[in-house]
Amino acid sequence: MDDIPLSVLAGALLLLLVLSGFFSLAETAMMAANRYRLRALAQSGHRGAQFAADLLAKTDRLLGVILLFNNLINAAAATLVSLITIELFGDDKWALGIGTLLVTFLILVFAEITPKVIGARSADRLAPLVSFVLTPLLRVFSVVVNFINLFVSALLWLLRLKGPAENEPQRLSAEELRSLVLESSRFIPQKHRSILLNLFELEDITAEDVMTPRNAIEAIDLQAPLDEIKAEIATSYHTRLPVFDGELDNMVGILHQRHLLAAVVAGELDKATLRERLAKPYFIPGATPIYSQLQFFQENQQRIALVVDEYGELEGLVTLEDIIEEIVGKFTTSTPSHSELAWDSADTVMVDGHRSLRELNRKLGLNLPLEGPKTLNGLILEHFEDIPEAGVGVRIAGVPIEVVQTQDRMVRTARLFKPTAGKP
Repeated sequence: MDDIPLSVLAGALLLLLVLSGFFSLAETAMMAANRYRLRALAQSGHRGAQFAADLLAKTDRLLGVILLFNNLINAAAATLVSLITIELFGDDKWALGIGTLLVTFLILVFAEITPKVIGARSADRLAPLVSFVLTPLLRVFSVVVNFINLFVSALLWLLRLKGPAENEPQRLSAEELRSLVLESSRFIPQKHRSILLNLFELEDITAEDVMTPRNAIEAIDLQAPLDEIKAEIATSYHTRLPVFDGELDNMVGILHQRHLLAAVVAGELDKATLRERLAKPYFIPGATPIYSQLQFFQENQQRIALVVDEYGELEGLVTLEDIIEEIVGKFTTSTPSHSELAWDSADTVMVDGHRSLRELNRKLGLNLPLEGPKTLNGLILEHFEDIPEAGVGVRIAGVPIEVVQTQDRMVRTARLFKPTAGKP
């Protein structure tokens, strides 16, 4: 070693620190890279992304080749520091101790912490680049890496730990996917992101949550005079109308108004013709998840269903449009629109009693309880266990509510006050 100039030893040490830093950066970048983004780039033909995705599919060998070279380089760096220390200060113990501290500091700062911070911050950009170096290294030293991994696998087996499964795809839970969508604001427009988030909630939403309640159903009574039936059909905003005979629970069918056009034009519309044009009513339980109901609509070629409770009594009506609106949001139709749900300048809002709690929570940012009653009227009645008088106030889930109008044994209108932060 006496023949090797000190400058050469110092240059070799610098090179080893650079190489060690590269492998530290490569390890962090590969492990922190977004695998789904890499796969998307690979499918578009990006060569580096394809290499990176292939390496991540065999993580044990990837880590094997990185750590093999990293440890060899760090050991060589420690040896070089010892040689340089002896060359400068002799083989005194204090000098060797200082040399050990120095090499530890150099490796930590220049070959570990700094490269790993850089790799973590720019993982998606660096992973395809470093894969161009790691891929051929793994091919050349695959025998050595596999030999080392034999001992790793044996140790894992002795510890009763499951070894790394090659080519095992990463699986994300629904909550993890939801988090990805929430964090993708830079890449997915707000409207599209809202649709995706609504899809995650479909399994938790039932027909009762989106149905038109019984008292708000627009239907035709066959016991009514023919002139009233004609007027109902002529002024209806719906193309399909439920038809009952005397009582709402006695549903006899669904009328598609298009099927009456010929009879109306010919002036031959009567109750017998009306009965002939009815489609068979389609009943569903109120607890049916709307995701399943969407499939049932498709399988049964239906667009409207009557919601019944466990005793077979009519609870409401749900349509295909109701379910679609839960996914994509409200869209413009010819139906008269209800008043918009939004806080006014005084932080209050007038709400119809039949409004669903889910809609109030979503549009007003509230946290009204969803277990139990589905409408604001039902929630207020459950709280009082009676029909409250106009002017009565109550606070539910931190939301001050004032009953404005009661009629026909229900709360017709209520005023909601925006909750104040910090108040229960």
